[in-house]
Amino acid sequence: MTSHPQRPGGRNSRPGPETGLCPPDVDLNRVWLGVAAEVWHRQPGPVERLAGWALRSPGLARALVATPSLLLGWILASVAVLAAGMFVTLGTGTPSVALLAPAVAAAGVAYAYGPGIDPAWELSQSMAVSDRMVLLARVLAVFALNAALGLAASAASGTAAAVTFGWLIPMTAVSALALAAAVITRSASAGAAAGLAAWAITVLSVHSASGQLTAAVASPALDLPYLAVAAACGTVVWFATRVPKGVS
Repeated sequence: MTSHPQRPGGRNSRPGPETGLCPPDVDLNRVWLGVAAEVWHRQPGPVERLAGWALRSPGLARALVATPSLLLGWILASVAVLAAGMFVTLGTGTPSVALLAPAVAAAGVAYAYGPGIDPAWELSQSMAVSDRMVLLARVLAVFALNAALGLAASAASGTAAAVTFGWLIPMTAVSALALAAAVITRSASAGAAAGLAAWAITVLSVHSASGQLTAAVASPALDLPYLAVAAACGTVVWFATRVPKGVS
């Protein structure tokens, strides 16, 4: 590899913060190979091997296990939030888990994939697997995990079955909204903020109209609007992640 003395220090051919132009004695191509070796060239663990077998793609499995919101710290944080909601439900009778689960899932989905928060983002751009496939696999995995955690917390807190399963449709809508905002703005933080804000506004407005705090997750009349929002946001994500014509 040859060095590039005039190549900017930041990504996307922009000068990096406080770096200016790349020093003449730095070979960015060699550095990049070192990053690739660090992220990709390691023995797969049992979870990655299972994902590779299920997905029939070792590269997609590697991208999946590197999902930021599927890492141990993030999972423990989600468990802690839902556990707190479970104890609040047991103590007060308010189904807090049903109200917290959509928000937790929305934040996780928003942080599932994207520049700035994904350590393997640039490397994933060189994969034969499309961005859309990586995004779909990660979002489904994050959503499924959060749904399972929410169901477990609801069951442990003794929440009524109608409310226990009633928040799955709102979770789908809020997660789709967060994902669409994250994809359009190319910012996971913006996506998470949009999802959390939309859910908070929905819960408060429905509570103000009905007088019931759980109406946002227990009213069948809201199922159709939630599904419409989820479908619309899913369409936005589909078009935003399409490959332009002429690009291979």
